[in-house]
Amino acid sequence: MTATIGAGVRALLADGRVVQVREPRPEDEAEMLDLHARLSERDHYLRFFGPTSGLDLVARRITRADGGSHAALGAWLDGVLIGVANYEVLRTDLAAAEIALVVDGTAQAHGVGTLLLEHLASVGRARGLRRFVAEVLAENHRMIKVFVDAGLGYRASFDGPERHVEISLEPDERYLDAVAERERVADVASLGAVLRPESVVVVGAGRRPGSVGNAVLRNLRAAGFTGILTAVNPHADHVAGVPCWPSVADIPEVPDLAVICVPAAAVPDAVEQCGRHGIRAAVVISAGLSGSELGTGVLDAVRRHGMRLVGPNCVGVVNTDPAVYLDATFARGAAPAGRVGVVTQSGGVGIALMEVLRQLGLGVSTLVSTGDKYDVSGNDLLLWWQGDPGTDLAVLYLESFGNPRKFARTARNLARTKPVLAVRPAGSEVAQRAAASHTASAATPAVTRDALFEQAGVIAVDTVSELVDLIAALSWHPLPAGNRVAVLSNAGGSGVLAADACVHNGLIVAALAPGTVAALRRLLPEQASVHNPVDTTATVDAPTFAACLDVLLRAAEVDAIIAAGVPTALGDPVTAVASLTEPPGKPVLVVRPGQLASVTGLPGTAFPAAACYADPAAAAAALARVARYATWRREPAGQLPDLAGLDVPGAIALVRARLATDPAGGWLDPVDVTALLDCFGIPMVRSILAEDAAAAVGAWRSIGGPVVIKAIADQVLHKSAAGGVILDVRDEPAVRAAAGTLTHRFGTALRAMQVQPMVPHGRELIVGVSSDELFGPLVVFGLGGTDTDLIADRTARLTPLSDADAERMVHALRGSPTLFGPAAKNPLPTNDITDILLRVARLAELLPEVTELDLNPLTLTGTGCLALDARIRIEPRHPTDPYLRRLRA
Repeated sequence: MTATIGAGVRALLADGRVVQVREPRPEDEAEMLDLHARLSERDHYLRFFGPTSGLDLVARRITRADGGSHAALGAWLDGVLIGVANYEVLRTDLAAAEIALVVDGTAQAHGVGTLLLEHLASVGRARGLRRFVAEVLAENHRMIKVFVDAGLGYRASFDGPERHVEISLEPDERYLDAVAERERVADVASLGAVLRPESVVVVGAGRRPGSVGNAVLRNLRAAGFTGILTAVNPHADHVAGVPCWPSVADIPEVPDLAVICVPAAAVPDAVEQCGRHGIRAAVVISAGLSGSELGTGVLDAVRRHGMRLVGPNCVGVVNTDPAVYLDATFARGAAPAGRVGVVTQSGGVGIALMEVLRQLGLGVSTLVSTGDKYDVSGNDLLLWWQGDPGTDLAVLYLESFGNPRKFARTARNLARTKPVLAVRPAGSEVAQRAAASHTASAATPAVTRDALFEQAGVIAVDTVSELVDLIAALSWHPLPAGNRVAVLSNAGGSGVLAADACVHNGLIVAALAPGTVAALRRLLPEQASVHNPVDTTATVDAPTFAACLDVLLRAAEVDAIIAAGVPTALGDPVTAVASLTEPPGKPVLVVRPGQLASVTGLPGTAFPAAACYADPAAAAAALARVARYATWRREPAGQLPDLAGLDVPGAIALVRARLATDPAGGWLDPVDVTALLDCFGIPMVRSILAEDAAAAVGAWRSIGGPVVIKAIADQVLHKSAAGGVILDVRDEPAVRAAAGTLTHRFGTALRAMQVQPMVPHGRELIVGVSSDELFGPLVVFGLGGTDTDLIADRTARLTPLSDADAERMVHALRGSPTLFGPAAKNPLPTNDITDILLRVARLAELLPEVTELDLNPLTLTGTGCLALDARIRIEPRHPTDPYLRRLRA
């Protein structure tokens, strides 16, 4: 979203402190003049209204409305105004505005100016501005650095002692990367009080062993917290050997973190006391606040005092770094130390994961139970883990998304270097609305969520057991170079089951090279099967099994191995894996049918462990997910290409004109649909509207060949299903007959007829958009035509859509191999499809008012693509800025 004019948003400075960014109000005039008086000549970053009158004029302008030609934002730290930015639209160029920016000298070098510039740019962009301009003194290096470091397109020209600066407001990838890095730095600094505190106070630490506060305090002591630990209990001097104070205000040294375990009714006052005392962060374990005035009171205190908050209704936080040893939870037993980062909305899932990881011999680096997620969320932890050397993989259990588009970008940045795992939240499609378009009916919440995960490189699972299987595979094995698997077993049945499971999960059962087969034949008895799956027979001993494993590890045609074995009187073949003298360069997942645990760690001689599964299907499923993730990491991220021939101003004008006459929006008429598609270079078959039979005859003559006549009727969106399409009309009598048929069929509902030329037969596809206000536009691609819903062969991606995303969509259908791949007799060209996908995605991204779009059918032939029918629905929507730096509202 854009910076909220009036109400404001909370945001982070580079040092982690929280500021409020909002529009100045009339009552702020005196404070703005006071800021002006505090500024030295050196502190004037930029002089827009003159040497001394800038803030004075801004203060007077905030009291009047000006139709959007002026905007101003201020930044308040601990209730004190520390910076102001404003712009004034140029009279000579309504797409440009001159800006002014001042920051209190005591607050400089903490990112205040850059933060204000980002928010002011977001406001201007939403109001149609394309660039900012300014005159800057040449020696004003600080201001120039703010402009350059912002990441926006920057151009400066010299004119005497001043520079004329132009700043593009186009948020390209360079800018978004710069914003993301600033957000990471600020977020990590702010979370230091949560995950690396030097002092902690437990508020509500009871003496009774069964109380939550007592359990939290004891866990902190037992973990060996390296900082200063205190407690608040007005009825005790010490609890569990920890000194107590009657109230937060009585603590002589201000703690970094407060863990609040008091009854719900007392939480708002406890948070308020912490804020007044200067405590920077709080973890609220207490439940029963959300949806009530108690929750509002907590949020008000957090905002008033610039605090970070975990919870309420959470289990707590953990950091097993030896420099911290923080276990501020009420989980049973010490948190197991390891290299898995966990963020979970469910405290129960968090506790269960810690217990399972302990049993596997793994553990957590950090764990944050976000609970009701008032402030700290999964996005914060993704930023933390990017720079945390103690975390090798991230695990998410998120029941909701606050900012899914920012989540996608942040998760993608992390997943490029560390695996990110997510448990899909439970959700029913029963509540999915009865959508009018084919695309909207396909864009279910699950489809949208899965598209988000896939584009971000997040490995999604449905159950906690699948999650644990995957954690084991990723923790103990390297990523495979491909998806070609060899199955090695001393029990034929287990090998066959493993091979079947590989195929079922999209893995390739590798065809072994002749040299590999010959090497195996030399090792194994005659009755053994030396082709994949390799069956050594149960008569081989462990050393022979190990030799076969070594052959497969050396085989270039094999990327990963599943070794399944049962112990016999001759030995246990699984020990062959454990006895490897050097870490294998390929993943070797072990299957041991009959073991009690679904997955365990098999200790190795030259490596920590190998994942050992009870069921070959579980091993194959885990390996398949790992292989897909490895492929995603190897593939280029893609670019957002420049698309030629776009008329964005024309498209915006068309949409605004329609909403001006129909504020509620609705389905565009065919003429507007064609015009809007043309603004984005999306090819549409020639179409002529006819009001009656005579006009239809005229259209037929103008086209000069066989035509299609379609009904445009009220309440009819799927023309073919309603009998509103008549094909291959070749002469005047047939045209008149078709017009009569449609008139009789639809009666007074018929508004017009659409006459189009017949086009050569081609493959019918569908490209569409369904836009969600939270997730943004979802682009859907699949097999189209009248049977598109019956076939249901589709794939989906969220915008922004890169060239790599579009290419993956084309090859993601079940039918793609036979249409575009090596299995096709006459492969169809894909360049035109990817171009249309990119253009449709750009249309949806730049026009948030477009809520549904269908190109169905989109005909593909050897000469290109052409949309034969299209529908577009619009509704009023405000532009959003999902990447704007701000904390949860």
